[in-house]
Amino acid sequence: MKTIIEPFKIKSVEYVKTTTRAEREKILKKAFYNPFMIPAEDVLIDLLTDSGTSAMSAKQWAGIMDGDESYAGSKSYFRFEKVTKKIFGFKHIIPVHQGRAAERILFTMILSDIDSDGRFINAGKGKYIPSNNHFDTTQANIEFNGGTAVDLVIEEGKHPSVIHPFKGNMDTGKLEKFIKEIGAKNIPVCMITITNNTGGGQPVSMDNIRKVSKICKKHKIPFFIDACRFAENAYFIKMREKGYAKKSILAICNEMFSYADGCTMSAKKDAFANIGGFIAMNNEEWYGQCKNLLIITEGYETYGGLAGRDMEAIAQGLEEILDESYLHYRIISTKYLGDKLLKSGVPIIRPPGGHAIYVDAKGMLPNMPVDKYPGQALVAELYLVGGIRAVEIGSVMFGKYDRKGKLIPADMELVRLAIPRRVYTQSHIDYVAEVFAEINANKKKIKGIKIIESPKFLRHFTAKFALV
Repeated sequence: MKTIIEPFKIKSVEYVKTTTRAEREKILKKAFYNPFMIPAEDVLIDLLTDSGTSAMSAKQWAGIMDGDESYAGSKSYFRFEKVTKKIFGFKHIIPVHQGRAAERILFTMILSDIDSDGRFINAGKGKYIPSNNHFDTTQANIEFNGGTAVDLVIEEGKHPSVIHPFKGNMDTGKLEKFIKEIGAKNIPVCMITITNNTGGGQPVSMDNIRKVSKICKKHKIPFFIDACRFAENAYFIKMREKGYAKKSILAICNEMFSYADGCTMSAKKDAFANIGGFIAMNNEEWYGQCKNLLIITEGYETYGGLAGRDMEAIAQGLEEILDESYLHYRIISTKYLGDKLLKSGVPIIRPPGGHAIYVDAKGMLPNMPVDKYPGQALVAELYLVGGIRAVEIGSVMFGKYDRKGKLIPADMELVRLAIPRRVYTQSHIDYVAEVFAEINANKKKIKGIKIIESPKFLRHFTAKFALV
């Protein structure tokens, strides 16, 4: 049979409100054309993010009722620890309230010196952290601590229409050259993101992870993995990489993380949870320092800012994400939207990624200058026409400015349609495709966007925009 059906059934539903175009025009203007400022109740289909927006299972909800809320040493922590160690294999697991908390603790620790009183003194200047692509919060936490985030994705990963089975791979030649130029002593850690969110949810091959690990070991540089979508990456390896077709998802995960010294994880993605995350590592000294930072800002080491019920939900979700039938459905259903958009002439990053479809806004609006932010303009139009919320991943999110204030654009101008796990049905996805077809037919009418107010870090969350 060729028909792919959802490997679950719906037990509870949530009402969504329909608005008129005139209402959405007012809502959009009031939100300063920033999708983050649109009230959720005014969104028909929410593709802003797949972080914390997935549907939890009956067993996860049951785990929430069974959560042990003891301050220290709760049974929920020990279940959480057991499951994470089974998958990731690291000696130390530190729970945090979400992925960016893991990043903040890790980068504060590695980009600081410790004085005689045990205090962290910022020492990030002149330190560099290479990756395939850092996502927004990762880059911001590096830069906030004075370091420099460096992206070294392969060339194919910078071109939406180029087909490559692992467009998330890091360019190992560039990594070797970068280490030689900068010096290993100035690189406190090397990272790789699986799947590569910035580059279109594209997977990283096992061979690439292995090679990056080997380079890091040669130069005595610790190697960490941003593991938010580790199971989706493992499924792509199983489907596309020679020698893995008959291996289980768990076995592939075990091998992936065996090459690393640690990882950060937002459990709001591949653990189906609404909140949570962790840092994992083998280094005893780093563990002690991270634990101290955790206790100051997040909580005790056996809860780290999470309720016991949240750790129960994460532990159960990590078990469920290893189900091959679910991962097959997940990847195929995402591809379904990509194929529908391509048929209607909407350019996307190809091949489709795991957790989202990335529309090539520059390709769709070729006559709109990058300083008019075509991705943000398309995001606004998507909400105006169909009540669909998405996010720009381009020069609003990653653009920089030279000394004269001129925009240095991002490599790509994208609109991410992040699909929450187990939330939307085929008819929802068909509707998204129909809205895009209508926008594409009238794209010459789309107006550019200008920034009228923005913060220094992570500006896409709170920046205010206006039509040009």
